[in-house]
This record gives sequence, C-alpha cells and structure tokens, in this order.
Amino acid sequence: MVSNKELINEFKLKRAKSKYFYGQNKKNNYFEGWYFKHQKADECIAFIPGMNVDSKGNRLVFIQVVTNDNSYFVHYLYPEFNVSGERLSIGIGNSNFSEDGITIDIKEKDLSIKGSIKYADMVKLDSNIMGPFAPFSSKMQCNHEIISLRHRLSGKVTINDKIYNFDGGVGYIEKDWGTSFPKNYSWIQCNDFKNRVCSIVAAIADIPFMGRSFKGCICVVYYEGMEYKLCTYNGVKILKNDGTGMILKRGKYRLEIELNEENPQRILAPINGHLARSIHEHCGCIANFKFFIEEKLEFNLKSSNCNFEYVTD
Repeated sequence: MVSNKELINEFKLKRAKSKYFYGQNKKNNYFEGWYFKHQKADECIAFIPGMNVDSKGNRLVFIQVVTNDNSYFVHYLYPEFNVSGERLSIGIGNSNFSEDGITIDIKEKDLSIKGSIKYADMVKLDSNIMGPFAPFSSKMQCNHEIISLRHRLSGKVTINDKIYNFDGGVGYIEKDWGTSFPKNYSWIQCNDFKNRVCSIVAAIADIPFMGRSFKGCICVVYYEGMEYKLCTYNGVKILKNDGTGMILKRGKYRLEIELNEENPQRILAPINGHLARSIHEHCGCIANFKFFIEEKLEFNLKSSNCNFEYVTD
C-alpha cells in the first residue's frame, strides 16, 4: 500500500513549479479545479478536472462531468495526475485537458466516456478578472480566473451510448483555487446566442478577506468584439441578486439578467479542501440578458442554454 507521504514525494519529483498550477506544496485545506464547458444547440457537457487536499493532508484527484441530464464523479490516485510546467495541460488517468482541446477516456463500472474535442480561436480577457485582488490570492478563500471567454469546437464525445457532436459549437474555460467555495454565491455563464457573438459570465459571492467580509462581484460582457467589465474593483453596484436573476450597474453600463431554472445536476464543492459540499448546477437554464450603455439598449438576447449556480447556506 503506497502511503500518502510517498505519493506527495513522487508528486514533488515529477512536477516543476508552474504558473498553471498552484498546489505543488499545499499540505492541507486546498483545492484547485478547472471548468471546461462545451456547448452546441441544446447539448452541453462540462468537464471539471481537479485536485484537493483535505485537513489531514489526504489528496484526491477527480473529474466531474455535468450534462443537461446527469452528473458524474470519478476519482483517481494521485500519481495519475500530471500538470505541465510550460502550458495549460492537465492529465488525469487517460484523459487530458489543454488549450488545444480535450481527450477523454473514462471507463468505470456503469460509465464510459470517450472522445476528443479540438479548440480554435480563443477569446481571452485583456486583463486578469481578479483585478487588484490578484496579488492577494494567497489570502483569498477562493480565487477565479477566466482562461477563455469563448472558442470554436470540433469533435465528438460519447457518454455510454449517447453521442455528443460538438462540430461548430462554442466553448468556455475557467479556473478556481483556494480553500473553499464561498458560503453564498451565484454564478451564470452563457455564450450561446443565435446570430450574435456574445459571451457573458457573472458571479456574486460573500468574500471573507483579512478578518472582514464583503459582497464581491466579477462580470464580463463580451459583445461583437468589445469587452466590458462590471466588477467590485471598478465600482459595480449590485441592484439585484437572487435565484431569479441579477441586475448590475457600473457607471453608464447596466446588465439585467432574468432566469428560469431547469433540471439542476448535483456536483461536489470544497470546504477547507475537502469535497464535502453538494451544490447544484443548472445546464440548459433559460435566461434573458439586457445590456444598456448610457440608458440605451445595446442588446436584448435570450438563450435556452445557460449554466447557472445559486448557492445559499
């Protein structure tokens, strides 16, 4: 039986320090995970590869899978986890996740997932979504990074006997790391709008920070080649935030979101590095987005394919 100490030593020998992975030397109460979303028409698959270290130093590697109809959790031994020191590339078991695309090969007792999806034409933010909070990442309960707002997809994935064809679809990638997900938060992401190049992601959460707490917000609206940020650090005001939607205002910009939740799927989230909290993500959530500049309506768009989480204690 391989001891946990031996697994950690092997991990240190195998992996170089990397800006793409921050958990090399974490001994307890830590998690790090990536979110790879794939969307085409009414079909959506999100893969969440990640690792966590609980309060006792036990390490777990996993892949969570979320679709419109189901969710799956697959765990692995720690030596099966490999992160490149040169670029974004996460290997878990026989699966790999990178900026070029993903290759999935999962075989469990009642679960078979196999296929590959290639990425092209990534749209990246012009600056870190955490803004001036980025240098304080070690003091934050949960940190966030948007790797790609949108990119083109090509390829297929088969889950058991169902084939998902993502040729011509659109993707999204983000990342979280720290000790725990926020106690209360809401998050929405959508990049499926007919005849419009538009991607929207918004998150509002209770943020403990240096002995105090505040309501934090990060939001990006990418529309027809233009990027707009509505965040706590640049003066956003949260006018509404509940299970039915959000209203955010920053100077001359205002974003209104109305939501209709449908068919949530269970996934696991970290508390002090331990995956002990059940939350629910809605794939295929119906939402309407209105964006105003100087009180002039810039767009009014509806989508039936949004991903949404609303978590309260």
